[in-house]
Amino acid sequence: MDFGIFILMQQRNKHKTSHQILRDAVEQTRVADELGFGGAWFAEHHFSNYGMCSSPLTMIAHCAAVTQQIRLGTGIVVAPLYTPARLIADVAMVDQLSNGRLNVGIGSGYQQFEFERFGVSLAEAKDRTLEIIDMLELGLRQPKFSYEGQHYRQLTSAISQRAVQQPMPPLWVTSVDPVFLARAISADHHVFVSGGDGGLEKLQSTRKLIDKVALAEGKDPAGVQVGLLRAAYASNDKAEVDAYLDCSRYQRRIAVSLKRRTAQIADDYQVEEAIVEGEPTLEESRALLPVGTIDTVIERVVNEIRTLRPVHYCFQTQMGDFDQPTMLKQLETWAKIIIPTVQQEIRNDAPYSASPAKPVPVAA
Repeated sequence: MDFGIFILMQQRNKHKTSHQILRDAVEQTRVADELGFGGAWFAEHHFSNYGMCSSPLTMIAHCAAVTQQIRLGTGIVVAPLYTPARLIADVAMVDQLSNGRLNVGIGSGYQQFEFERFGVSLAEAKDRTLEIIDMLELGLRQPKFSYEGQHYRQLTSAISQRAVQQPMPPLWVTSVDPVFLARAISADHHVFVSGGDGGLEKLQSTRKLIDKVALAEGKDPAGVQVGLLRAAYASNDKAEVDAYLDCSRYQRRIAVSLKRRTAQIADDYQVEEAIVEGEPTLEESRALLPVGTIDTVIERVVNEIRTLRPVHYCFQTQMGDFDQPTMLKQLETWAKIIIPTVQQEIRNDAPYSASPAKPVPVAA
């Protein structure tokens, strides 16, 4: 398995401009490439300071020019906000520009705030996303294609740009919705899940669901390619860890307010932070997330990997208003200490050893 970084590009306050935030994200990606990380993922958000990247494919096209080996992923393409044919062409073109290093993370989105401003119905997002997955498969795999769906229709068309990766760039479906899981697993696509604010218990539940869906689709659960996104931070400086937990809480508060349509906007696009009813305390988050001393994080990451059995472990350290030198130092800590130690610890574990993994029986 390999490790990646997730970059949301938040602007907690305006002391750092959007241009600086973008440049910092590019530098983090370049450094991650030099340090040997397996992937970098770029979120897509609009109309607020929750995330400053409106086009992850554009970001990837740029980062491809300043990196050599690292795979670059959309985390995610919010499918219903796109014209399918344009998305297909852009995916193929960016795969060419990156010399076949593109991972296509795709999802249905969740922020009503964004959907309203694109004039798209969030209630239709799930069905639209499933149709776009159909169209991506057709358009990227076939010289020409047509499509007749409930939401989209495509005249017979040929996409002139052809992806380097054949039959298509890897598709990572980001959801634990059983319908999306079944769609991904049945077609041998990757599944990308988030641990959210939960700990091992949540990851155990997610793994059981994945296995159950795989068996229902006639697939070997051990063969499902799973990616895991976690909020994670390692430092022996408690003040740094406390600052990270504060930023993590800030991110959750903004996300929830945008999802629930309770967001209060100040200064054009800055979402005001407000307490969320029932939110975990900082100490509860400290106990559940892979955060803390370096030794603590190593132990928790190993346990999480053994619980979920992912092929890709992606962590987010850039949250809120953390400064760039601290972020670059964190990447170095993971690359030089945490990741090698974790890899050594799990080297004999199935499915990471040479021995084939066996299916895990799960009750229906």
